[in-house]
Amino acid sequence: MSKMKLKYKYGLGGVAIGHGFKPISNEQAESTLKAAWEAGVRYYDTSPWYGLGLSERRFGHFLSSKKREDYVLSTKVGRVLKATKNIPEVMWQKPSPFDYKYDYSAEAVRRSVEDSLQRLGVAYLDYAFIHDLSPDHNGEYEDGVTWEDHFEVAKNGAMPELEKMKEEGLIKAWGLGVNTIDPILKTLEVAKPDVFLSAIQYSLVHHKDALERLLPAIKQSDATLINAAPFNAGLLTGQERYNYGGEMPEDISDRYKKILKVAEKHNVNLVAASLQFSLAPKAADTVLAGASKPEQVQENIKALEEKIPAEFWSDLKQENLIEQKAEVPA
Repeated sequence: MSKMKLKYKYGLGGVAIGHGFKPISNEQAESTLKAAWEAGVRYYDTSPWYGLGLSERRFGHFLSSKKREDYVLSTKVGRVLKATKNIPEVMWQKPSPFDYKYDYSAEAVRRSVEDSLQRLGVAYLDYAFIHDLSPDHNGEYEDGVTWEDHFEVAKNGAMPELEKMKEEGLIKAWGLGVNTIDPILKTLEVAKPDVFLSAIQYSLVHHKDALERLLPAIKQSDATLINAAPFNAGLLTGQERYNYGGEMPEDISDRYKKILKVAEKHNVNLVAASLQFSLAPKAADTVLAGASKPEQVQENIKALEEKIPAEFWSDLKQENLIEQKAEVPA
């Protein structure tokens, strides 16, 4: 089996559209999506989890006026939504009125895909990612249940069911969408996934583990890789947050400040450097970044084309701010 080649170098992620950091109006979400389309973006990623269905509905509403063959669309499985008057406490600001349950069984995954197709208003998905099947969610599962427990369910349920849905034409490809590396490596051992969405693992301030373990595994497999959250959910764009609201490690903060000084020395836009660095590995076909305003999308697209002097990258390596063997933009 030959390695699948992804069509687009840049994709728009749906976390912010689902109120990941602050509420935005339907009009602002629509204008952000419109700006992405007008800038040439043709890959869109969302999830039932983002705003408890809100992100998917907004993406679907915007894309309803576009020809389905003109764009690539991905969403996630692993949580099933259920309407409720008692919305649970979640990370989303003003989410839709749904509760959720983790479920990686075949039946739940099929229901999740069918529900997503309705919210999105499309006949098929390009990629379906098994979402948050990962050790960083161990404290969020049911009492006593670990990601390994859910992985065993997914191995016998979600994974073969997604293969079946490929044959049926409901999806074109599947993989994992996670924030850690071990689940990806484990999946490569037990199944034949097509594509992985790896978030917050390959950025200017955090990439050593991915460089040593993830990229070699992807190169040796038939799967391809999407590097997501190249700004670590805001840090590398100057926001005072790291990885979706997680605490700021002291070493990460220190590295960021030193990288910023090197960028200022060479007059380099750190948004451009971050996007281009996450897209530089040969194993990564696409970089995925979110936005909540039209100008953010426009800035990201422009940043992908900015020229960055080779001296910037050599200085980062000389000061051990990025790994010596990390691939950098040509």
